[in-house]
Amino acid sequence: MLKISVLDQAPISKGSNPEETLQNTIKLAKWTESLGYYRYWVAEHHNTSGLASSSPEILMTQIAASTHKIRIGSGGILLPQYSPYKIAENAKTLSALYPNRIDLGFGNSPGGSPITQKALTDNHIKPKEDFYRQVSDLQGFLHNTLSRNHEYRLVKAGPRIDNPPAMWLLGLTENGAKNAAQLGIGFVFGHFINPKYGKIAMKRYNKDFVPSVNHKEPTTIICIFVVCAETDEKAEELAITQDKWLLNVGKGLGTKVQPREEINIEEYTKEELEQIEENRKRCIVGSPTTVKTELHKLAEFYQTNEFMIITNIYNFEDKKRSYQIIAEEMLSDS
Repeated sequence: MLKISVLDQAPISKGSNPEETLQNTIKLAKWTESLGYYRYWVAEHHNTSGLASSSPEILMTQIAASTHKIRIGSGGILLPQYSPYKIAENAKTLSALYPNRIDLGFGNSPGGSPITQKALTDNHIKPKEDFYRQVSDLQGFLHNTLSRNHEYRLVKAGPRIDNPPAMWLLGLTENGAKNAAQLGIGFVFGHFINPKYGKIAMKRYNKDFVPSVNHKEPTTIICIFVVCAETDEKAEELAITQDKWLLNVGKGLGTKVQPREEINIEEYTKEELEQIEENRKRCIVGSPTTVKTELHKLAEFYQTNEFMIITNIYNFEDKKRSYQIIAEEMLSDS
C-alpha cells in the first residue's frame, strides 16, 4: 500500500493573512494526522507576500507540539544559505523534543532572488559546487561521523541524542539524485515543480545508492500537486484557483491564491491556456478513483511507495475535504 504525506507551503488566500494561514497549517496537520497521513512537511520561502512558511524549524516545533504521531519535517531547508552545524543543532533539538518523529529535508535552492539570497547569507554566498560538501558535513554533525582529519572534528552538534532525524535531499535532477545516493540519504523528487527529469533521477538514485547511518536501502518520495473532490467535474472547478495561482507564480505576479469568482477562464490567452496544460503535468486533478489510479501509475513509473501531496486551492475547507477523500480512497484497505 502506498504511503501518503503532506507538503504545506502555507499559501495565503486573498482576503486572509499570515496569522490565519499559519493557524490553518496547524489545523491541517492535526486533520491529516487523524486521517492517517504519514508525514507533514513545511516549506521554506522568502521575500514573498503569498507564502507564510519562511521558518520551517519554528513551524515544525508548533506542529509537532499540536500532533501526536505523524512525522514532522522540512521540505526543505535551504542548506546553501546556512551553516550545516547550526542546521544539525536545530534538527537534533527537535528530535530531542519529539523523538523518532522528525525528518530533516533540505535542498539546494538559492531561496529567491539574488538580493534575497544575499540577505539570507549576509552576502556570503557559497559556490554551487560546495553543496555536496555541505551535505556531507551536515550528516557528519548529525551522526558524529566527521573524518578524523576534518577541521571541525572536535566540534560536536548538540544535544547529543542517540537517534538523530532522518535526512532527505530534495531534488529535481539526476545530479541531486546522485548526491543523495552516494551519501545514503533519502531522496525526494519535486514532480510538482518540474517532472522532466524524474525518471532518470530515480533510476540514478536507486542504481548508485550506498547504505549509510541514515538509510540502509534506497528510500524515495514523490511530491506532487493533487486536487480531489467527489467528482472529476467538481475537482476541475476547484483546481481553477490552483491553475491561476501557478500562472501568477510563473509570471511573478504574486503568490496569493485568488478566489474562483475573480477568475474568468474565458479571458485566458492562448499562451496562458498552453501554460495551464503544461502545468497540469505537475498535478493530478479528479475524483478519488481518478486520483488513486493516477498515483498508482506514477508509483510504478517512479518505483516509489510514497507520495507527498500539495494542494494549493483557495478555500481551506475544500482543501481539507480533498485530503480527506484522498485518504479514504488510498488508505481504505489499511
